[in-house]
Amino acid sequence: MSSDERPDQPPRVKPARRRAPDRVVEVSAGGVVVRLVQGRPHVLLIRDPYRKWGLPKGHLEEGEDSQQAALREVREETGLSDLILGPDLGEIDWTFRQRGRLVHKFCRFFLMSSPRSDIRPEVAEGISECKWLLVEEALRTIAYDNARVILQRGSERVRETWRDGEPFWRED
Repeated sequence: MSSDERPDQPPRVKPARRRAPDRVVEVSAGGVVVRLVQGRPHVLLIRDPYRKWGLPKGHLEEGEDSQQAALREVREETGLSDLILGPDLGEIDWTFRQRGRLVHKFCRFFLMSSPRSDIRPEVAEGISECKWLLVEEALRTIAYDNARVILQRGSERVRETWRDGEPFWRED
């Protein structure tokens, strides 16, 4: 274990990084939302402004912590209001260019569950569609490799913790 990892935190997913002195750092949070459909776990994916399937996520607002931002962003992007927050699934990071500047983005994800199935994409933010998929299908459908790692980690936690049709979030 490296000196920056804590035993009570999941390991970080570390994709290749590009360093540049002019980079801007952004911090986001999101969720892997699961629910049982006919006794089988399903995961909620969104179609983002780039028309790719991913996980709901968004920027932290002033005064928010990662958990608060994750819950707010999932509610906003999917229309789900009855969310149960589960364990921290770790953080991913990536870099991209936006308006001529290099952006290094960090995003922490949490496992969540919802008893509701009715979803509504946040069209004003470019979310064109939301859908529930079986975990195996979601892993094949998700477009981003780093988010697929988080989704896989979430599905493993679901298998470990789901009992009697309700999530059981084990205290670590």
